[in-house]
Amino acid sequence: MTETADPAQRIQQLREQLNTHNHRYYVLDQPSIPDAEYDRLFNQLKALEADNPHLITPDSPTQRVGGAALSAFAEVRHEVPMLSLGNAFEEDDLRAFDRRVREGLDLPGGDLFGGGAEVDYCCEPKLDGLAVSLLYEQGQLVRGATRGDGSTGEDISANVRTIRNVPLKLCGEGWPAVLEVRGEVFISKAGFEALNARQRESGGKPFANPRNAAAGSLRQLDPKITASRPLEFCCYGIGRVEGDLADSQTAILEQLRGWGLAISRELKLARGVEQCLAYYRDIGERRAGLDYEIDGVVFKVNRLAYQRELGFRAREPRWAIAHKFPAMEELTELLDVEFQVGRTGAVTPVARLKPVRVAGVTVSNATLHNMDEVARLGLMIGDSVIIRRAGDVIPQVMQVVAERRPADARPVLIPEHCPVCGSAVERTQLVKRGKGGQSISEGSVYRCVGRLTCQAQLKQSIIHFVSRRAMDIDGLGEKIVEQLVDAGLVSSPADLYLLAYEQLISLDGFAELSSKNLLTAIQASKTPTLARFIYALGIPDVGEETAKLLARALGSLQRISQALPEVLIYLPDVGLEVAHEIHSFFADQHNRTVIAQLLERGVSLQEQGDIAAEFAACVTLAEFLERLNIPHIAKTGAERLASRFGSLDQLMQAEWLELKQVERLTEKAQQSLRAFFRDAGRRQQVQAIEAQLRAFGMHWDSPRAQAGEGQPLAGQTWVLTGTLETFSRDVAKAHLESLGAKVAGSVSAKTHCVVAGPGAGSKLGKAEQLGVTVWSEQQLLELLASHGIQP
Repeated sequence: MTETADPAQRIQQLREQLNTHNHRYYVLDQPSIPDAEYDRLFNQLKALEADNPHLITPDSPTQRVGGAALSAFAEVRHEVPMLSLGNAFEEDDLRAFDRRVREGLDLPGGDLFGGGAEVDYCCEPKLDGLAVSLLYEQGQLVRGATRGDGSTGEDISANVRTIRNVPLKLCGEGWPAVLEVRGEVFISKAGFEALNARQRESGGKPFANPRNAAAGSLRQLDPKITASRPLEFCCYGIGRVEGDLADSQTAILEQLRGWGLAISRELKLARGVEQCLAYYRDIGERRAGLDYEIDGVVFKVNRLAYQRELGFRAREPRWAIAHKFPAMEELTELLDVEFQVGRTGAVTPVARLKPVRVAGVTVSNATLHNMDEVARLGLMIGDSVIIRRAGDVIPQVMQVVAERRPADARPVLIPEHCPVCGSAVERTQLVKRGKGGQSISEGSVYRCVGRLTCQAQLKQSIIHFVSRRAMDIDGLGEKIVEQLVDAGLVSSPADLYLLAYEQLISLDGFAELSSKNLLTAIQASKTPTLARFIYALGIPDVGEETAKLLARALGSLQRISQALPEVLIYLPDVGLEVAHEIHSFFADQHNRTVIAQLLERGVSLQEQGDIAAEFAACVTLAEFLERLNIPHIAKTGAERLASRFGSLDQLMQAEWLELKQVERLTEKAQQSLRAFFRDAGRRQQVQAIEAQLRAFGMHWDSPRAQAGEGQPLAGQTWVLTGTLETFSRDVAKAHLESLGAKVAGSVSAKTHCVVAGPGAGSKLGKAEQLGVTVWSEQQLLELLASHGIQP
């Protein structure tokens, strides 16, 4: 739309644009511009109307809050309007708000001898979710509603009742006869990732962001769908009340918490604007580490008497303001798409963007993940795109603004040849295995087939091999690795252990001391733990935690390298696809050669031993039969067969009449079982799996570990949160893992214990909510000391 200089026409243009965006955002849940762009349009309209007050009309977006209620839900009239807040974008905006508050209350101003009277403010993060109203009568939840246009919302009572942290009946006593609680429904970062993972598994479309996911979940006509979504509620205030409440914002929120309603754990009382700014800066620094998305901080005058005295404007209270963070989403242009090659050969598209400021940083590149993501976005070169940057996360293209697509936009095409070495680029294949056999489909990743003849793969493999959490060779940064490869001194990780002083001293930037220091660091890396070595090898889909699991469970490089996929799947968190990646890696002749060279050149693996005690005799015959994926043999049938025959040999030799004697084993199952074991190839494969389980000590006939053997915390999941004072969380994690515990990043009902230090946040709250044991750092130290571990 072409802009015009005429104020009346420009005002009309802005209103039409904002109404369109309001409809897409609030009603359709399909926003087409980022929040920062919307704020700019809104502020333009606000400024024009301020200069031309005679042009203000009641239906202007500046005079209302949001969009109309969806027709699929009954309407709810808010007796106390649900207003939005004014925004502050700079520190001076917040200072101006504080000045207006003090002037509105006629408080003493500052002079040369002091800053004047200071106002107490209630401070809390501004959650990025959907505003809702919960109405309680006599302590019972009777209605839930969306904000809608501020005056009229949507009745979502059936849906809010499915949100687990919304009390259906208030706790305690003393609550008003009628109490309307207002707050935000949102989805945590972890919940959002899990929800999108389920969407992808079921073939559904992933959600663009947690806010859209929360809004869409609340607007489901079927409450069962809402119940399946990881929604949470956090209250920030009240609406209609019939009865007595406290006389300040923070005191009311504490009352609400006492009645069983969730409030922000970051709630704080600040005296004056400078303490508000300090709170804003602190939350901003910790923003990326919070478990939920926020887009700013809300400041409210704390005393209710002051709030009543200050009153309201047309669309917002005079006693509250939202201090927004720099935009995490922005609109820019896709200039080109280039392709990078990683250590596994994956050829990944990278967006080259017209530079734009996002969250205080100039962004010119963004990840596109893979070609399936390019197709999902419908991306073309020349498009206008919305990009997002959260904390230190690599910027990501979130959405294409299709209506802005230029006529000369070009499609994004995967190269046929590697941009680094010129080898062919092939699409990976996914092998899905089940009771019906296996099926092959196209994967989302394209790979260069050049392997280590491709310098990009070679360099990235070595950079990973020497990294801090892998072999930890200090002084081998990316630039030095590139020099070593380019000079032909290193063609595999094993070549690092053949480097000589004369070779290093001749390289750019190397002197006598730096050459000797690097050789010393390489020598010091020759005694890694088995877990570090496995991680350093760079096996696809095997991260640090899986490497630790493999090392702890199987105990030796020999077992890990020999393990069949069908054996690896008995380890927790190792799926069949990852198991095949591990097996394929060690089956590759080149990889076996490099590993042999590493061991020949002095690398000696530490912490090798027997299989972990908890995996001794861990596989039952019934479980083994079930995992063979024999058609028509499910868990119950497998248990009956195991009980009847007792051994695999006897089952494989069973005659027809013997199978007919197995209780409730259908004729189809009998036929399927006989056909399965008649296949010579399958019999051989099954016998090989059983033989390896026996060799590893995992077989059902293997000796079981004695009570007290093995690791004392085996099978337990622990979580660390807050700041530990005696040692870092990484060190604490390593100590717990050495005792057999799994250290997770989030709290669930299966968590055994949470260790909470100062500054513990939402993880502590989740633990308390689920009734999970919470320990102090001192209790952790006492546990470690009881097992001979000193900090």
